[in-house]
Amino acid sequence: MSEVSLSLDPETPPPKPPKKKRTKPGSSDQEKSHRRALISSIIIGSVVVHVIALILFGLWTVAQHFTRPEARFEMKKVVKIPPKTPEHKMNVAKHEAMTPKPTFNDKLISTRPIDFALPDLPQVDMDQMLPLDPSELISDQVSSLVGSAALGSGMGTGMGGGGGTGKGMSLFGVPANGERILLLFDVAISVVNKAEASGVPFDKVKEETVKFVDSLPISSQFSLIQFTGNYMQFTDELIAATPGNKKLAKQWVEKKWTTAGGLSSAAAGVTQNFRGVIGVLERGLEMRPDVIFIISDASFNWRPDGGNGYPAVPYDEFKTVIKKIEEESRGRVPIHIFAFQPRDKDAKELGRIIRKTGGEFVELKEK
Repeated sequence: MSEVSLSLDPETPPPKPPKKKRTKPGSSDQEKSHRRALISSIIIGSVVVHVIALILFGLWTVAQHFTRPEARFEMKKVVKIPPKTPEHKMNVAKHEAMTPKPTFNDKLISTRPIDFALPDLPQVDMDQMLPLDPSELISDQVSSLVGSAALGSGMGTGMGGGGGTGKGMSLFGVPANGERILLLFDVAISVVNKAEASGVPFDKVKEETVKFVDSLPISSQFSLIQFTGNYMQFTDELIAATPGNKKLAKQWVEKKWTTAGGLSSAAAGVTQNFRGVIGVLERGLEMRPDVIFIISDASFNWRPDGGNGYPAVPYDEFKTVIKKIEEESRGRVPIHIFAFQPRDKDAKELGRIIRKTGGEFVELKEK
């Protein structure tokens, strides 16, 4: 038999260890997936909110573009300074009048000679202007009032030009009634040959031209142009008939005058021209002459289209260019033509045209 020991003092039994919970299989995976779903929903929600905000901002921007405020015009007040009183203006003018004016002592001086000289001062006889004897002054006054002495001394050489003949300046006997004179010379070979056959060679024409230039008074202006088809001009504008300019004109006639029958456009100083005498007259129109002399055979040709043929210039073209000259000059400009052996038709038609300008048609031949 086994012994059974009985304890009369009962003891408190020791505490039982806590029971461990048993986790169900698969619960941690569910928690992770729940967390991921929460994060992704937050991200998606944020993206959706931003997208909605962008869409609203875009709609607002577009609405702003289409709902611009209408233009408004405002009138701003302009501040004006009241005008000065007459008294103030008078005071200012008085003050300005009292201010000393600047003086300029500098003078423009040329250090080298120029091609065209200025007019020389006229020579004045001081003995005649300041008589020492008062009786001489009285006798001059008396002689100018009575008898024919006044007419004899006053009209004898008044308009004689260089020669003092009383007939004024003239070319081949035709007077030049003007102060702005243009001379045109047709130097084509046909003209040169006809001049020789007429007994008035071009050497004679040169002599007459030089005489005419010498006879020009200092108050007049002139220039020369020689042409065939192309042309060469002495100057671009009319120049004063001073001794220096007359000398230059003579040198131009001696050195530049051609009788070879042509003017090449490649030569110095030659201008190409397809319009013949019409183009030369149009160029002369720019110089604004009041009398024109033309020396030719009155048989003018041109080729305005630049072709090879040289047809005659229509008479209507002369009428047109003469009308243009009169319109630009506001009056008649006499045109004189000196012709060597002209054809009857040219003499008749051109003579009739230029006579309306107050000019003359003269055939040049040996007398």
